Amino acid sequence: MAQRRFAPFFWTQFLGAANDNLFKFAFTVLVTYQLSISWMPPAQAGLVIGAVFILPFVLFSATSGQLADKFDKRALMRGIKSLEVAIMALAAWGLYTGTVPALLACIFLLGLHSTLFGPVKYAYLPQHLAPNELTGGNGMVEMGTFVSILIGNIVGGILIAMPGVGPHYVAWACLGLALAGRLTAQALPPTPASDPNLRINWNPVSETWFNLQLARQQLAVFRSLLGISWMWFVGAVFLGNFPAFAKNVLQGDPNVASLLLAVFSVGIAIGSLACEMLSRRMVEIGLVPLGALGMTVFAVDLYFACTTLSPHSGPAHTLASFVAAPGHLRVMLDLALLALCAGLYSVPMYALIQLRAQATHRARIIAANNILNALFMIAASVSAGLLLGAGFTVPELFLSIGLLNAVVGSYIFLVVPEYLLRFIAFVLSHTFYRLKLQGAEHIPTEGAALLVCNHVSFIDAVLLMAVSPRPLRFVMDHRIFKIPVLGWMFKLAKAIPIAPQKEDPATYARAFEQAGAVLRDGELLAIFPEGGITRDGTLQTFKGGVMKILEADPVPVIPMALKNLWGSFFSRVEQGKAMVRPFRRGLFSRVEVVVGEPVPAAQVSPQGLQQRVAELLAQ
Repeated sequence: MAQRRFAPFFWTQFLGAANDNLFKFAFTVLVTYQLSISWMPPAQAGLVIGAVFILPFVLFSATSGQLADKFDKRALMRGIKSLEVAIMALAAWGLYTGTVPALLACIFLLGLHSTLFGPVKYAYLPQHLAPNELTGGNGMVEMGTFVSILIGNIVGGILIAMPGVGPHYVAWACLGLALAGRLTAQALPPTPASDPNLRINWNPVSETWFNLQLARQQLAVFRSLLGISWMWFVGAVFLGNFPAFAKNVLQGDPNVASLLLAVFSVGIAIGSLACEMLSRRMVEIGLVPLGALGMTVFAVDLYFACTTLSPHSGPAHTLASFVAAPGHLRVMLDLALLALCAGLYSVPMYALIQLRAQATHRARIIAANNILNALFMIAASVSAGLLLGAGFTVPELFLSIGLLNAVVGSYIFLVVPEYLLRFIAFVLSHTFYRLKLQGAEHIPTEGAALLVCNHVSFIDAVLLMAVSPRPLRFVMDHRIFKIPVLGWMFKLAKAIPIAPQKEDPATYARAFEQAGAVLRDGELLAIFPEGGITRDGTLQTFKGGVMKILEADPVPVIPMALKNLWGSFFSRVEQGKAMVRPFRRGLFSRVEVVVGEPVPAAQVSPQGLQQRVAELLAQ
């Protein structure tokens, strides 16, 4: 926050998000509580305004992604913030004159402003942050975004509620924020174009299709785009219905709707910042299933919390009376925890996209993300409107979305097992073990490499998954696939079974063919050269399989060492047996992964690798 590479960008984004939400929420409250518009019923106002805001994402995201790749991002952000000043000038006129069509037009134009800014924003970070800073940087941006949403909504709700002069104060506040954002954009550092020779396709339909196809080329990235879009589907349903929820279910005044948004925004901010603490400065996608599970649990509990509320027949609750009323604390806690889990769910996905998307196409991948987000949010508005029109109450709508989230999450994690496997690794490394990592910088963030490690327990592969920023493919003894649970997990991880050549020549040959294919695809391959789990805790002789792999595919070899794992529940410490005494070392047993410097393929030998691993164990 004290560095030019991040601070001006952070405050530009912060002020823009605050302005968007101040205006949107003030306009929504104005229509819901103060104006009577026949063509926009109060119960549907939030959904209509939300749909108008995200329509430009569908129409113009493809073009904005090309602009962000072709031009210097600093120049683009300055131009976009100048556009915001003009939009807010029009909005001020609309608020002073009470011209609702003009205000709706400003909502559309603010959506255009955000459409142009989105690809620039997420493509800017990887150009100025190191890979191990991406999770923290995204966490800060997400936290800042939702704190600014909180401030914008609170200020917008307070200003618009002032009798007589509310719209005027909103007009001046929005114009002031736009001007402040333009000033912070002036301090942005140069950010060169990723693909200055790009020829822009101005046809939004064909370019949108091209961007979606471009995203599909990297399956993990594309599935992450879908996952983020689903999060925005859920968020759009909740955020769009807070005013109606506050008024019709909780019997609160406009300040209660502001409080709900504040609670939700604080939850998102805490969850986003927690990602940095929980991820050990790496892209920890194991947090994604945890976040998805929490979103469902707290959405369902929110419904049951609403069913226990006492009837209220008096005047609408003020902030004080709402907080004091029985049952409302549970409602706010459910909203805060649901939002916290949404932060855990989304931040690792954003970081993964930025890390794995090709640099020259990164902004267009983000544009594809914005297109999908917009489509999902429009679908959310339409679906919510249909359900409410069919007689669903707002709590029933929230319950339906919570249950559907469980179905969608289960599908995503089974189709992309990397999320589920990293979640299992994350849980193990934060319950049974306290995992420490040394030498993380030696694990390559791109390109093929062969990882070799000592073999101490049945979950060595899981712990290596937990420390790798990229997916790992393992070559493993074919017998481990017969072990309940572990066998299923390693099949899910697409581990490659290998058997002794004399025992099963076909499996032996197939293992080396598959290992070579993994390396030729530029992935990381991990093996345990000892050929089996140690039975006495000492390092065994390394076998020659590593040389056979390198003969066909000479890639760098990364030596790794698992320390302090011998004697744990999953090691063979009990007369050659494992998993006999669950708490023989208690919970949170301290273990360590030490990563050594890469060894060129030409310098590799089994004896040399064994010596290097032994040296890592001795550190």
